[in-house]
Amino acid sequence: MAETPLVEAHGLHTWFELRQWGFLRVGAVRAVDDVSFTLARGEAVAFVGESGCGKSSLVRTLLGLHRPTQGEVRFEGESLAGLKGAALKAWRARVGYVQQDPFGALPPFLDVRRILAEPLKIHGVTDRAERERRIRAALAEVRLTPVEEFLGKFPHMLSGGQQQRVVIARALILEPALVIADEPVSMLDASVRVEILELLRGIQRERGLTLAFVTHDLATVRHYAERIFVLYAGKVVESAPVDDLLDAPQHPYTRALLAALSDPDAANATRLREVPAGEPPSLIDPPAGCRFHPRCPQAMAGLCDREVPPEFMPRPDHGAACWLHQPGGEGEAQAAGPGR
Repeated sequence: MAETPLVEAHGLHTWFELRQWGFLRVGAVRAVDDVSFTLARGEAVAFVGESGCGKSSLVRTLLGLHRPTQGEVRFEGESLAGLKGAALKAWRARVGYVQQDPFGALPPFLDVRRILAEPLKIHGVTDRAERERRIRAALAEVRLTPVEEFLGKFPHMLSGGQQQRVVIARALILEPALVIADEPVSMLDASVRVEILELLRGIQRERGLTLAFVTHDLATVRHYAERIFVLYAGKVVESAPVDDLLDAPQHPYTRALLAALSDPDAANATRLREVPAGEPPSLIDPPAGCRFHPRCPQAMAGLCDREVPPEFMPRPDHGAACWLHQPGGEGEAQAAGPGR
């Protein structure tokens, strides 16, 4: 019997209503628009895409911070929509959240000991000695040692990397099954980013956690994720194991993202890469059909601009929502080889 996925999203829509004068509905921001996927226990995945494509709205929906407009999220087989009271509180203890801005995520008037003690108190760890033991263990796990030097410090007394380690310790202290890291290194110095990513990946492997990264940086995901979901304008346009997707991308948008990566090759000084023109579409009034078609160099008139593409499987365990991969389409010939 197949193991139940840790997280399942089915037909997920998260729309935000726009109102004029506080009562007149004038539209909606379709931040997440018909997204479905599963996350297995113990795997590391990445949600990637440009700013404004719906990545953060998607993970905040998974966290229960946004209520889906349509569809559902299931955690360990149980729908989150039906959770209330003690059941909702117990689920929240099973999910950790690492925010993008560590300084903004930490209460400035609490020291590190009290910051880490707060979730333990909320979730019923009343024994002071047990709280202290778990706080010290969490700080040691994120390599803030000697522990005694950090327990009494306030956030403004810590560097950006140290602040983010405290945020990670807080996310882990209730021993969650799922940790969501929303752009966890985007506000840190380059010298610290690799350390934080390696720390998260190491803890994920050691604990057997499911870890979901949110990032716009495709250059790093090969080292920290096993599977990638590429989002564009509120939809998943491609998903695959990390090496397969990066070595043989099947969606024109993914190819465009990879073409935009910095490359130390000296020949780039005399060679201009082709990157699709234009901007991501408005999520208030997205284009009909494939949302990438206004920027896509391979768009087919009468099809891409009218019909929403389903997910095709051009390669094993590799999905792409692109009409190029319909049976007999030109994408079938490209699927066997690298697309970069």
